[in-house]
Amino acid sequence: MTDAPTAPPSPRATDNLPDLSFAGIGIIAPYDFALDRELWRWAPPAANLHLTRLPWAAPEVTIDMVTSLGDPAELTAATRELTTVGPAVLVYACTSGSFVGGIDGEHALRRVMTAAGAPAATTTSGCIAEALAHLDANAVAIATPYTRDITERLEAFLAAHGHTVVGVSDLGMQTEIWTLDYRTVADLVRRADQPNADAVVISCTNVPSYHLIAPLEEELGKPIISANQATMWGALKAAGLSIVGPGQRLVEA
Repeated sequence: MTDAPTAPPSPRATDNLPDLSFAGIGIIAPYDFALDRELWRWAPPAANLHLTRLPWAAPEVTIDMVTSLGDPAELTAATRELTTVGPAVLVYACTSGSFVGGIDGEHALRRVMTAAGAPAATTTSGCIAEALAHLDANAVAIATPYTRDITERLEAFLAAHGHTVVGVSDLGMQTEIWTLDYRTVADLVRRADQPNADAVVISCTNVPSYHLIAPLEEELGKPIISANQATMWGALKAAGLSIVGPGQRLVEA
């Protein structure tokens, strides 16, 4: 007598649960960063964002304040906090804090993070420079919320990377930059743009930009690179993932 064929197991409700594997993106933000949700808009399903903030520094955005955000001891502590959860890459997500010291200062920030255990490290300003190179944008316009002295540091940083700054607009803000609305940011970009600019950079991770980029690119006929967009593009690329953002030139390049 032969054994009766074994019936296949019945499907269970848990058989088709989603895969929980992901690449972690560690984000070190300044203490006043308020746009966490905007960063997530560029993240694909395979990415998980782990954010921490640097200690409180001062209420006003000044040269001294943004310089203090690069304190090696505090950056080391933030890096070690994030590496606990095993991210693929860490990004220092403060634009002014990563360009205020020039190229050497930006490199120093990355060295501190890797020395503290980051498997890979980048910064917002470094990602902006990399994105401009990726798009072959040599002449650039810059739109910032900063005071003039901080804006001039950004000009010098981009010039050191071989870019010619052909247009500038800034707002002279020192507090609550995250309260800017889209209309104000769009007007700031339009004022910065020049006919000979290959691209426009929107500086500061506390400036909202996600929904502005595609329509402004269509209106002005050139790429718009925002601090948060470049941050996510560079960090995700370092983790082997692709950024999402329909209609945005950096995303589709």
